[in-house]
Amino acid sequence: MVDAFYITAADLAKNGYKDLPAELDPSKHMIYSSPATLDYNSPGAKGFGVKRAGLVIPGSVMLLIAPGCCGRNTALLSELGYDERFFYLMLDDTDIVTGRYVSKIPAACKELLEELDEAPSVIMLCVTCVDALLGTDLERICRKCEEETGVMAAPAYMYALTREKRLPPMGLVRKSVYSLLEKQKRKADECNILGYFSALDDNNEIYALLKSAGIRKIHEIGRCKTFDEYKELSRANFSIVLNAEARAAAQDMEQRLGIPFIELTRMYRLDKIHNQYRLLGQAIGAELDDSEYYEKANSIINDFKAKHGDICFAVGESLNADSFELSLALVQYGFRVAEIYGTVGERNFVFIKKLSELSPGTRIYSNLSPTMMNYTPSPEINAAIGADACYYHSSVAGVCFNGEEQPFGYRGIEMLFTALDKALDEKGEKA
Repeated sequence: MVDAFYITAADLAKNGYKDLPAELDPSKHMIYSSPATLDYNSPGAKGFGVKRAGLVIPGSVMLLIAPGCCGRNTALLSELGYDERFFYLMLDDTDIVTGRYVSKIPAACKELLEELDEAPSVIMLCVTCVDALLGTDLERICRKCEEETGVMAAPAYMYALTREKRLPPMGLVRKSVYSLLEKQKRKADECNILGYFSALDDNNEIYALLKSAGIRKIHEIGRCKTFDEYKELSRANFSIVLNAEARAAAQDMEQRLGIPFIELTRMYRLDKIHNQYRLLGQAIGAELDDSEYYEKANSIINDFKAKHGDICFAVGESLNADSFELSLALVQYGFRVAEIYGTVGERNFVFIKKLSELSPGTRIYSNLSPTMMNYTPSPEINAAIGADACYYHSSVAGVCFNGEEQPFGYRGIEMLFTALDKALDEKGEKA
């Protein structure tokens, strides 16, 4: 039996990204869909996969055009109240071989409209890898559907096989979600926050900081209740992009609507958060005083460390953070990170190089490697962060930290350490 493959941070940094071990490169081996990675692995599974993300537009419905094997996991979304917004055009073998189903899509849209009490704001046409392989011109089909029904249609590409490409499914669906916005007069005191399908935590400091700079209204698609509120996003003076997967959407909005964007990154290192706010202030011509929030977050970290002492973490990737940046932050704060389960990319390799200097023995695993079937939990770990890490280490204190209220900046640090403090206290009480 082959043990679960891992490589230390030091060895990985030494080899360099171009010599990434095959076990860490999902394109070079069979993908292992372990129970620890089901939420992460499929663009159509739980959380905001392509299907649910496509319905973030208020008043929208979705027509899923797929063989049964691609449509079955949609049932998971029934628990979230989407039953009345999903419709299916199921494909058989002949449909797929001949491509005849393409001509049926406008008729299917008419049929679903007859089932609704009122017309939707948009029909999202969701296609799968079948159409990626066939080269279906979905945008043309959307135009045809709109001509025949009088209701707007937009594409949603659930192309799992393009997950490792330049514009993966979650990047494509973000672009599509904002594609219905039309150009209108921009307002100097309004901005957009792009990146997530749900809103930031209500207590996030970025709201107060932007308002101190004269921004009166902050738009987020996760807070839009009506289609009219959604349309207001096109009058923003600028956008703030908090997730790189929304970059293509922001670029499209800049080109079509004339809305420039500023890109920030979700990080958990205090100095980097402070520097980002400084740069944001420079970009919008305001001095953002974040000292109050910096000191509060720093105090929370110090209090946690004083209370719980030497904690050894396992950090997963099914969480609201970059596994490697969060691990680097924890090590810089004086904690230990024994193991990381994450997908190594060119963008986050810089964190691995820095981590290798501070914690060279940290072991890095790939959730998707078939060798993870033989993973054995390490006894040195006493806290886990991420749904996958909690699965691997079910006997220790853990926080999934993958809720829908999105953490960012100093508030993200506060949310994480508050959750960890509670989990460790509860584990201690049960022991």
